[in-house]
Amino acid sequence: MTEQIKHMNKLPAITLSFWIMKICATTLGETAGDLLSMTMKVGYAVSSAILLSFFFATLAGQLSTKKFHPIIYWAVILSTSTAGTTISDYMDRTLGLGYATGSLILVSLLSATLLVWRLTEKSLSVTDVKSLRGEVFYWTAILFSNTLGTALGDFLADNSGLGFSGGALLIGSLLSLIVLAYYFTKVSHVLLFWLAFVLTRPFGATFGDLLTKASEKGGLNFGTIGSSLILFVLLVVLVTVSAIKLNRQTKES
Repeated sequence: MTEQIKHMNKLPAITLSFWIMKICATTLGETAGDLLSMTMKVGYAVSSAILLSFFFATLAGQLSTKKFHPIIYWAVILSTSTAGTTISDYMDRTLGLGYATGSLILVSLLSATLLVWRLTEKSLSVTDVKSLRGEVFYWTAILFSNTLGTALGDFLADNSGLGFSGGALLIGSLLSLIVLAYYFTKVSHVLLFWLAFVLTRPFGATFGDLLTKASEKGGLNFGTIGSSLILFVLLVVLVTVSAIKLNRQTKES
């Protein structure tokens, strides 16, 4: 048997609950990444190294599984989000590339990943990956998209003049247009998924800034610790519910 035949699909269905958990995970990634690099004063470079190690550890667990496990899957999503936050900040602030240049580099990396994935696997399916190689492409694209989201979110919040709430409103409007396109047009659902996946990251980033920043800066002043705790509990509840539902469906089938 070939690798493609033996490899089982380990990705979730794309439902409303998926997007809710995605936004929670990316927002938590923003606040948790800032907690490590800024509040705890670890620094962007060291934080990136730590969180990339966490990403590779969770990814190894995901790649070694034989079926879909919600807890493992969302742990990898969360690790890409936290690592993406500090990597983007390292590129933009420590290396001095700036948000625009950093975003352009990350857009190029994401586009190249999707192109090579499409040419190699003949598909960009996000619900039915047929090979281990395809799964690696999938997670690489997610890491780049979450890193890109941080840079875009920071650009909208800091450089565009929109502020935290304005940036979140703009991204939310774009996501609404994608939802309308999904239901009322014939635009490729795979394309719409990746557009939404990229945009939910800056939405989470700007929403995370809205939660953590001081009120005089347009935020809600919950701080990185308080916001991270709230979002972590919410994500744990949602993932637990998802795991219970999956377990029931498995027993009934």
